[in-house]
Amino acid sequence: MVANIFPLTLENVEIRKRGKRLLGPVSLKIEQAGFTAVMGPNGAGKTTLLRTLHGMERLSDGAMSWAIDKADAQRQQAFVFQTPTLMRRTTLENVAFPLRLAGHSAAKARAEAQTWLDQVGLGDAALRRASVLSGGERQKMALARALITKPQALFLDEPCANLDGAATREIESLLQQAHRAGTRILLATHDLGQARRLSDDVLFLHRGQIVEHSDTKTFFNAPSSPEAQAYINGDIVE
Repeated sequence: MVANIFPLTLENVEIRKRGKRLLGPVSLKIEQAGFTAVMGPNGAGKTTLLRTLHGMERLSDGAMSWAIDKADAQRQQAFVFQTPTLMRRTTLENVAFPLRLAGHSAAKARAEAQTWLDQVGLGDAALRRASVLSGGERQKMALARALITKPQALFLDEPCANLDGAATREIESLLQQAHRAGTRILLATHDLGQARRLSDDVLFLHRGQIVEHSDTKTFFNAPSSPEAQAYINGDIVE
């Protein structure tokens, strides 16, 4: 049985680079259940926060801990970038890669990858080079690759930013399915409508700090910070 990696706890975490503070201080506790939208103006620290939570940033100060050993927790997570990373392989091989990395046989990994490609509507593209996929197809492939290991936590950095409405709807549907299946999701998005549709709660960042964390309904109907209110209104947040 796989141990539960949650809660994730941050205590006064800061990320600084070249003398500039990009994030923090941030104190936060993330429980097992939920779908969190990470929001804020450009440069607020959304990507840095997600990268920090996923263990991709070295802490300049503070402490971060999972409920289990960090290395074990890392194996139960996945990250989908705004621009998916593509290997010079077929779509099937791209999706099968995490299982091969985990030690599964080539046959088992390919079979599971085909199942996931069918599930995300890319079954017919299995043997095509990943480099020829459209933007929406690449994101669906990246999502299948992230979910194939059945991660407990999934981090996404504006995965729909460059997609049209139809592709966005498909990605959102896949995320909702993953959430219902038990995956804890943290999604950075600038799309207010997407946050309303998908999330249970909102983390709002401004200048590298969390200025508001509330359930989605409260965030949109009665934000407590002037920065969040301005953001919702479509005003410039400096």
